[in-house]
Formats: sequence, C-alpha cells, structure tokens
Amino acid sequence: MAPINMLSPPKATRPGIRRLSSMSATEKDVSKGGVVVVPERLMHHQRSRTHHGGTFAASMETARSELASLNLEDETLFTSSSSPATPASPITPADTPSADTFAFAFDIDGVLIRGGRPIPEAIKAMRMLNGENEYGMKIPYIFLTNGGGKTEAERCIDLSRQLDIEVAPAQFICGHTPMREMVEKHHTVLVIGGEGEKCRHVAEGYGFRDVITPGDLIKDNPHTTPFRKLTNEEHANSRKRDFSTTKIDAIFVFADSRDWAGDIQIMLDLAMSKGGFIGTLSETFDEGPPIYFSHNDIVWSAAHDNVRLGMGALRKTVESLFKDLTKGKELETIAFGKPQIGTFEFATRLLQQWRKDEHHIDAPPETVYFVGDTPESDIQGTNRFNQKAKNDWYSILVKTGVYQDGTEPAYEPRVIVDNVLEAVKHGMKREFEKKAIKLNGTMLNTAAINAALSSNITKLSVGQMTPIIGSESVTPDAVTPGL
Repeated sequence: MAPINMLSPPKATRPGIRRLSSMSATEKDVSKGGVVVVPERLMHHQRSRTHHGGTFAASMETARSELASLNLEDETLFTSSSSPATPASPITPADTPSADTFAFAFDIDGVLIRGGRPIPEAIKAMRMLNGENEYGMKIPYIFLTNGGGKTEAERCIDLSRQLDIEVAPAQFICGHTPMREMVEKHHTVLVIGGEGEKCRHVAEGYGFRDVITPGDLIKDNPHTTPFRKLTNEEHANSRKRDFSTTKIDAIFVFADSRDWAGDIQIMLDLAMSKGGFIGTLSETFDEGPPIYFSHNDIVWSAAHDNVRLGMGALRKTVESLFKDLTKGKELETIAFGKPQIGTFEFATRLLQQWRKDEHHIDAPPETVYFVGDTPESDIQGTNRFNQKAKNDWYSILVKTGVYQDGTEPAYEPRVIVDNVLEAVKHGMKREFEKKAIKLNGTMLNTAAINAALSSNITKLSVGQMTPIIGSESVTPDAVTPGL
C-alpha cells in the first residue's frame, strides 16, 4: 500500500475506449483516437484505469489551451494535491492509485530499446511503474525520444509489442513532434529522411498542406542526384509536379537520411536558391528556405557494438559544405529535440495532459525523473531545463546506450545507474525517503524501502516499520541541485 500523502484518488472511468491488440492493431486504427494498444496477453483483462479517448492532436490542443491560462512560473502550482492538511479522498480498493507528486520521462533508444530489441531490465521497469511494486501504486510516465520517421501511433504499437505494456500515442514525443506547431507558418515543405513515404505521411498527419519529398524532385529531374536512381516503387510513390513554379517554404529533416549524398545535394541546392525555387542560384546565398532538424544527436545507440552517426552529423555536414561552396557564408539551421529547451517545454505540456487524462491529477508533478543514455542531449537538456523550471527535473544517466561506463560524461547527471530498472528504483526510493511516509500510523525506515524496491519484492514485516514519534517527515540525504 502506498503512503497516503503521495496518492491521487481514483476517479470514475469513462466508457467507450477501444482496446486494440498490439499484434493486430494498425497505424490507421490507432490514429482514429479513442484507443489504447494492449499486449495480446492483456486483451481480456479489465483495466483499472481508463485511457484518454482523444487523439494525440486533440490531447495536445487541449494541453496547449489549458496550460496557456496557467502561469508555469507560479510556485503554487508545484505542490502536492494531497498534504497532511488536506488528506486524499478514500481509495476505492478495486482501483490502482497513482503517485501525484512525481513522474518519469524516458528516452527510448539505449534506455528501453537497443537495435529493435528491448533491454531486459526495461520490461521489469515498466511493470514496476504500472503498479507491480510493493506500494501497489502507478507512476505516470511519458516517452521523449529524438527518434522519428514514424507517427506517434506507429511508435505506440511498436513499443507495446517490444515492452509488453499498454501504450497510448498521447505518451509520445518524437523528435519531430514539435514540428506540428509549424503547420500554419509554412505551406509547401520538403521533408527529408525515413523509410519510403513515411515522413510524408507523418507531415500530412500533422496538418502540413503541401508536402514534397526528395523522390518528387528526382522524378521531375533525374539529373538532380547523378548517383541515385529511384526504384520502381519509389518512382510510383513519388508525385509529379512542375517545380519551376513551386516555391518551397521550408525544409524539415524528420528522420535520419537513408541517402546522405542525395539528400545533402538537394538541401544545398535549396539553401543556395533564390527564394526556395529549385534550379535557381542566389547571388547572395541568403535567400533559401529555413532548414529544421528534428534533433541534433551526433551519434546514437543501435544494434552495433559502437555508436552510429546520427542526424546531428548530417546537420554539421550540410552546414560545413554550404560554407565551403559559398566561400565563407554561414548557414543557420534550427534543431528541435533534446537538448532544446522548447522540447522540454513541449514535454511539460504533454505530461500535464497525460496525468490529467489517465491519472486524474490536475497539477504538475513536483519532480520529473528523466532517464537517458546520451549526456550531450538527454542530460544537458534536462539540466538546462531544470534551471528554469519551478519543479525539479532530475537527470539520470544509464550505461546501456551511448554513454560508456568509466568515462567522464560531457554533462554531469544527478546520478549514474546501470540500467533503466535501477533508475526507476532510484527515483521511487528517493521520493519515499523525501516524503513523510505514513502507513496506518507508522513510518517506513530505509531498510523497508530498500526491501520494497529490491529485485525480490516481499511484503513488509512489522520489524521493518518504525512508529512516528514527533517528526512529520523523513529528511533525505543532501541532493545536488540541478547542474
């Protein structure tokens, strides 16, 4: 059982939510909204909570409108909804209560997944967050990844299969997710990266009105990329149009390029163009469309033993070649994703909405534990955002991805742990040590907490409980403030 002052009372669930098996659900099914993707083994189990029935876009729109009326700098927002003065409502035994004072955010590649396969400890970590812990408590969490090239709905299906958990699209921020907020600013856009037509479909799903791919340009003029020829499938999928009258307003690199040479050539052609018209050449080299990258990771953790080049390497290459070709002109590109502050602000809105819709908690968490494997993006971004956020964004670095054990991380996390399961245990232990842990007039001591969060979870014995005498809270060890 969880301590009373860390619980959010369950509310009545809402009917009409469709449960789709992760083995048969399609991206189209999930994109319709009102669904939760469920592992096949859980298809006939009744959920204790009901997932928000809206689409990802609707969820984010609601979050934007509601949070726009709030002052996120107001410290009164970052207090627990339950306190000794205002105890939580009685808990319905059939429901699983949720922690209302803290939450988790996870990178995916190198933390939960590596080379398309789940990291073994990740499955145990997710189950612990979903209530399989000594306290019978669910912990809210979202996924914040620089990866992309798929819709949030498709990522949802993939992760549900890989980690054997229920997942909703409204828990995801991909590297390109914040780009949806650029829809009204740019009409005709070129999207780069990903497999086949997927990135075009993602962009169109976000609401971009006129989406072009490199394949469209090559189909119109095969000489655009001398060493790349379209396959029969690519030729059939690419769209024919008159590019002599087409102004490209912006370039969005949604996912890692599958053809660096061809994609770099096209980006440079447009960067040096007159106003975004392909085939033209500017005299001043400052008239091209803006170029947006969904993230800036130089490397990432894949199935290979060593890290692989990422989108940040592509960005540096484009900028360097532009400078060489224009004899010294600087190309200013824009990156989303971690470690950009805007991405963490976007994550704050998403987490706020998810906690409200799924866990019925209408207040920001006091602490968000961010678990990542890349110091240059995950840790740097979390630490930077923590400096301006009123709640505590606590960075945790794991050893299962980009970071190499024994090396000095470029950006210092609050703690380094072996894997994501240890990260979850660390966060939960810290929270229970930090709060006044009351359980029917008793307070758990450190031994009890360690036992509860150990790999072999057992019921607490009477000897592990300490009566509360005088003190209202447990004072934790000193914690280094955000770096």
